[in-house]
Amino acid sequence: MRQSFRSLKLLSSYTRSYMLKLSYDLHIHSCLSPCGDEDMTPGNIVGMSVLKGLDVIAITDHNSCKNCPAVLKLADQYNIIAIPGMELTTMEEVHVLCLFAQLSDALQFSDYVASKLMRIPNDERVFGKQEICNEEDEVIGTEPYLLINATDISFDDMGRLMKEYNGVYLPAHIDKNSNSLLSNLGFIAPEADFTAAEFADITKYEEISNRNPYLKHCNIITDSDAHMLGRIQEAVNYLDCASRDRSDIINAIIQR
Repeated sequence: MRQSFRSLKLLSSYTRSYMLKLSYDLHIHSCLSPCGDEDMTPGNIVGMSVLKGLDVIAITDHNSCKNCPAVLKLADQYNIIAIPGMELTTMEEVHVLCLFAQLSDALQFSDYVASKLMRIPNDERVFGKQEICNEEDEVIGTEPYLLINATDISFDDMGRLMKEYNGVYLPAHIDKNSNSLLSNLGFIAPEADFTAAEFADITKYEEISNRNPYLKHCNIITDSDAHMLGRIQEAVNYLDCASRDRSDIINAIIQR
């Protein structure tokens, strides 16, 4: 069954006289993430997204945006909107999706996060490769430090940082039993400023939002968190957007 913010009654009053319904998967890992398959190259991700019928994708590797440039270039060629992003790990080991309308902002934030990452060398035999690719799927570099470590960034700092780097943030897979805001911190602070959250399993929304009423005032998305090509989401979830511009897509995610 096709799902959308509107059909789930989770979208705010953000309306326009004409809205585009765009299918999305906003949580996809590439071969830069050590836990991602080596087949998750920019070209393969974009190609699979075309086959799945997606309109919008976001590349959200652990603590880095370095494969976003190649994905964005390829996505333009295939009429897919690619949003540069990251799955940040806070000092509390909470996973947070960070999304940007502009690639330059994403890359600047990526540099900042690199300065806050624990500098533990990656052991490819244990954790996997961390490959940076160009649009030809050629490996042009590797990330030497393990990207799945926690950073020295607090969850409480996310709102300030996203304003500084012109991005938005939302708690990732908030319903999971590990590396989520609720599993690691146990609650949502009254002063929280995020306006959207991601569920891995949307059927858990009612139960979890009843225990955490803050979520009833958030827009909710659900993504694949794909680490393998076959796990990229089918075109079953939709955003109501004013246009195909990345800024309008991000507004559709966060605007209450």
